[in-house]
Amino acid sequence: MSGYGKTTEKQRAALVIKALEEKYPAGECGLVWTGDPFRLIIMAILSAQCTDARVNMIAPALFAAFPTPAAMASAEIKDIEELIRSAGLYHSKALALKECSARIAGVYGGKAPSEMKDLLTLRGVGRKVANLVRGDVFGLGGIVADTHCIRINGRLGFSGGKDALETEKSLDKLIPLEKQSAYCHRMVLYGREICTARSPKCGECVIKDLCGYGKDK
Repeated sequence: MSGYGKTTEKQRAALVIKALEEKYPAGECGLVWTGDPFRLIIMAILSAQCTDARVNMIAPALFAAFPTPAAMASAEIKDIEELIRSAGLYHSKALALKECSARIAGVYGGKAPSEMKDLLTLRGVGRKVANLVRGDVFGLGGIVADTHCIRINGRLGFSGGKDALETEKSLDKLIPLEKQSAYCHRMVLYGREICTARSPKCGECVIKDLCGYGKDK
């Protein structure tokens, strides 16, 4: 593996992609959305300040009660709240789920839209969730700039490391479109396991030699 500073930024990015592909061959979303785009959107909204594991626990009962956008749109807020209470922020999330579902049902015929401008009109959906949906559902790529992605790519020197939109734009130029979704999923796994926020395990890092932060450790 070539060292930091001995390659171009794009070459380093390609080496990082390869190393993480070898470590995490699957590169899949942590949310168990079972191939249903509506389900992915709802679960992604629920995942704000909540773990994927918790959302995966909540999802079966929620979608058993409200399996379609129309069903969730017509639900009583209190009934949604009761089912998602353990996700935290359940008052605001329940309202987001209901209004998001109503727009999908009423404006988009019950089907998740694929265009960024349309996804951003859904309550609770920002660029992070929109890019997740565009990449995982429609194969359109998209950088999901969550906290792990922002932190790790900042340490790598691929982005500023603080701002989601800046990270998204920087990585969009470096990561091939067809690899963007899996790259971001691998960032989450790596951020949880190795490149943690407070005490990164640089000694165990497979991309240490490509990292401006790691090379100093």
